[in-house]
Amino acid sequence: MTAQPTYCPIIDAWAQVPHKNFAGRLPEVARLMRQSGTAQILETGATPADMVALMDKAGVQTALLSAWRRPGQWILSNEEVAEAVQQFPGRFVGVAAVNLENPVQAVGELEHAVKDLGFKALRVIPWLWNRPPNDKFYFPLYVKCIELDIPFCTQVGHTGPLMPSEPGRPVPYLDEVALVFPELKIVGGHIGYPWTDEMIGLAWKHENVFIDTSAYLPRYYPPQLIHYLSTYGQNKVLFGTNFPQLPFDKCVEQARALNLPPEVCDKFFYQNARRIFNLD
Repeated sequence: MTAQPTYCPIIDAWAQVPHKNFAGRLPEVARLMRQSGTAQILETGATPADMVALMDKAGVQTALLSAWRRPGQWILSNEEVAEAVQQFPGRFVGVAAVNLENPVQAVGELEHAVKDLGFKALRVIPWLWNRPPNDKFYFPLYVKCIELDIPFCTQVGHTGPLMPSEPGRPVPYLDEVALVFPELKIVGGHIGYPWTDEMIGLAWKHENVFIDTSAYLPRYYPPQLIHYLSTYGQNKVLFGTNFPQLPFDKCVEQARALNLPPEVCDKFFYQNARRIFNLD
């Protein structure tokens, strides 16, 4: 009788609940979803219960759920994310969003999300604001993240949506942030492509800079990223999907097909995220 393989738990570092209003509030993602072959889910929407069923099928234990804020409008509020977390504790963990261009309000919103709602990180998407991470509006938030001992999560690399990509360049923008705030844990999502080498260089250079692989199917991870996460960067790379852009099961299946050594697989799928986000 052939023994069945045993798999480590999986934490998805970047996902969101695609409610029916998501696409209307974020029309820039429509082309990205069509190109990814997942546009239908934006039309029908998905509930937290739908997501848990899909996570169970894929073997994903926990997903970090992002709130989304853009200038003048909430796309997915912290309260909506908190409802999903409360509905499925342990399966979802909240990642806060804030109104970047109102610094006092933003710091207060972040503190509320962490202290009152139990969120574990902040995420700001630079292309939504057309402001790279070294912009002055981010700096009060970095101080608060350090104070609260939570990571700052962001998008690096070109934008799948049809928006300018320049704010997503790792160098010089994130490099400057890491130099000014060495205590700040920074998670660069979406691997930094086509500047993946820059992102790897930053993760090597700075103790508290990390990479998550969301928005890219593992089949298309750049070879240098696979080498990095398999060797000297095995404590620095986190598994992610960017659900609903990419399905949980397809990402997990392709990541397992990379045939990473068991100890590396455990860090990539689970331990790195558990440590960086201070998950129990």
